[in-house]
Amino acid sequence: MRAVVSRNLEGRGINLHPRKNLLELVKTENGIKVFTDHGEELMADAVLFATGRIPNTKRLNLEAVGVELDKTGAVKVDEYSRTNIPSIWAIGDVTNRMNLTPVALMEGTCFAKTAFGGQPSKPDYRNVPCAVFCIPHLSVVGLSEEQAIEQANGDILVFTSTFNPMKNTISGRQEKTVMKLVVDAETDKVLGASMCGPDAPEIMQGIAVALKCGATKAQFDSTVGIHPSAAEEFVTMRSATRRIAAGKPKTNL
Repeated sequence: MRAVVSRNLEGRGINLHPRKNLLELVKTENGIKVFTDHGEELMADAVLFATGRIPNTKRLNLEAVGVELDKTGAVKVDEYSRTNIPSIWAIGDVTNRMNLTPVALMEGTCFAKTAFGGQPSKPDYRNVPCAVFCIPHLSVVGLSEEQAIEQANGDILVFTSTFNPMKNTISGRQEKTVMKLVVDAETDKVLGASMCGPDAPEIMQGIAVALKCGATKAQFDSTVGIHPSAAEEFVTMRSATRRIAAGKPKTNL
């Protein structure tokens, strides 16, 4: 899927420079000169740093009350979001578990049920859908192909579909939509789904419900699609693109 995103971005005239680090930025009259560790000099109008994040706990003075932190500064919690101090709990990005807003909402709900509702509840991080809002969008839920190969006890079936969205066909833009389902060959359970294309997050939210309910590939196949739509591809992929034996490396999409 990363390769699909790269091709689509390059098709929109965006130059990618993978596996390169910036060494120096110099402001000039014509913009910002960027020096890379590959000996390149690039000119840019602006430079945006998006190199990740760490928990912002330095000013909370948690050490004063004995709350344990890990080496990144994240608050250590148990499976119920309780710290080593019984009266202090922590949820969200500050715990550095799965840094997504809806996940923090889930953790907060579980905390409220546990602490105030008399219903001990653990956050469930399985089958959490997520998206990258690049153009076009990328969205995934469940296990990736690599994760499925590592975790499954038996063979894995991979179903894929690649096509031009209707609006791209009319405009002439050569930008492909790609969909993938990863299935346990023995149980027929759908382990993961991914999509790169317009409205991918909107479609993947519904797919996430199906995976949360333990849907099988046969149930996907028996579902009637909405035509014409991109989403119907998820219920019309009848033939496996490849079968991967347990313990074998993956094949590129």
